[in-house]
Amino acid sequence: MLHPQLVMLGFPVGQAYLWHGRDGLTLVDTGVPGSGEQIERVIGELGYRRADLRRVLLTHCHADHVGAAAEVAGWHDVEVVAHHLDAPVIRGEAAVPPPVLSDWEQRLWDQVHSQMPAETPAPVGVDREVGDGDDIDLGGGVHAVCVAAPGHTPGSVAYYLPEPRVLFTGDTIARGHDGTVMLGVFNVDPDRATASLRRQAELDTDIACFGHGQPVIGDAATSLRAAVR
Repeated sequence: MLHPQLVMLGFPVGQAYLWHGRDGLTLVDTGVPGSGEQIERVIGELGYRRADLRRVLLTHCHADHVGAAAEVAGWHDVEVVAHHLDAPVIRGEAAVPPPVLSDWEQRLWDQVHSQMPAETPAPVGVDREVGDGDDIDLGGGVHAVCVAAPGHTPGSVAYYLPEPRVLFTGDTIARGHDGTVMLGVFNVDPDRATASLRRQAELDTDIACFGHGQPVIGDAATSLRAAVR
């Protein structure tokens, strides 16, 4: 457990996060296709039912983040939230934009995708399309602020919880096996991705939760600013 109200769910590729409070649950990303059973199991281990899930916050449109979104949204009246630029891809109305890959990234891309399920994510409706600065009420007095972070995809976003000082970066920032915090890979626009890293590093963050790599717990802002340098 990263925080009394926050747990991480690890998948074959990537991870998601579950915020839980008095007014229900918020899931940040959903993992690869077929992850619904694992998500439901973790919800049960926390003493909740899947009917307690109120919303899903999607950081971007890639399969390892939206893979189980349609399954989870089908449990009951779950609100799906995503940036308006990635929403058409999530709904199945547009193709996933291709990344600009260096030679070393191409090798990593092939390795990562060899571990991905063959199943493609089912399209899912986006109930709320957000933009930079939009506020999302998570209940219990906790709010998430949408921080536009384009570059990984056009509609990549981070979600920042000011009160507990928690930042969910999606794939805009990552953490290596050696603990180094770094710019995320597989970006459609590397220059904009770098600018998005700089912007997030300016936030007063205590816990940083990445789409890939272990979270930084405690004074995460220092690690983010080191990554910028």
